[in-house]
Amino acid sequence: MRIKEWPITCVAVPFAAGILVAAAISFPVIAAPVPDSKVEIDDFAFSPARITVKAGTTVAWLNADDTPHTVASSSKLFKSKVLDTDGSFSFTFTTPGMYEYFCSLHPYMTGTVVVEATSGSSAAQ
Repeated sequence: MRIKEWPITCVAVPFAAGILVAAAISFPVIAAPVPDSKVEIDDFAFSPARITVKAGTTVAWLNADDTPHTVASSSKLFKSKVLDTDGSFSFTFTTPGMYEYFCSLHPYMTGTVVVEATSGSSAAQ
């Protein structure tokens, strides 16, 4: 009786695949922290123009336009420096409410952040 010889790849590949699957199940991937919400500035507009977030959320604006812009609260709560292309600005909204903002260099560019109370919060303003 002759014993059939199997190429090493017939055994090694399924074995290695099994180890990779086991490793993926055993070690969850942890994502790097990112801003909670993003608004892109492009073509002389904020996108999205209206965003709804929970209190405690950080909103980040990124200037993807070829022209400098700013992000300024209509109520003077926050104001960025001039953002060149790829420049960014972040602000953390802690109080529920409606916050309108605009570009101080191009005042026709406007946007709104709506901040809702977090679950179980009794904050109402």
